[in-house]
Amino acid sequence: MLKPLGNRALVRPSEEEERTPGGIVLPDTARKKPQEGKVLAVGSGKLLDSGKRVALAVKVGDTVVYSKYAGTEVRLGDEELVILEEDSILAVRE
Repeated sequence: MLKPLGNRALVRPSEEEERTPGGIVLPDTARKKPQEGKVLAVGSGKLLDSGKRVALAVKVGDTVVYSKYAGTEVRLGDEELVILEEDSILAVRE
């Protein structure tokens, strides 16, 4: 497993089957980029000028919504994951 550094989180993007209104299943190349996923790991938090660390607002297991083109995509085994900075995470789904 990867351990994100600082104010970053490791997220597994949601995989939803996309269909057109007529019921046609879209191939991977025609799908929209996911904007939601599950947090797998979080970094130690943001380091302030004072030397203190501020923990991330998200925790492992949270389902988050993030900016469309945010993060760095990484491949771990056969899985596609995204490393996001906390500023790119827009909301936590409850």
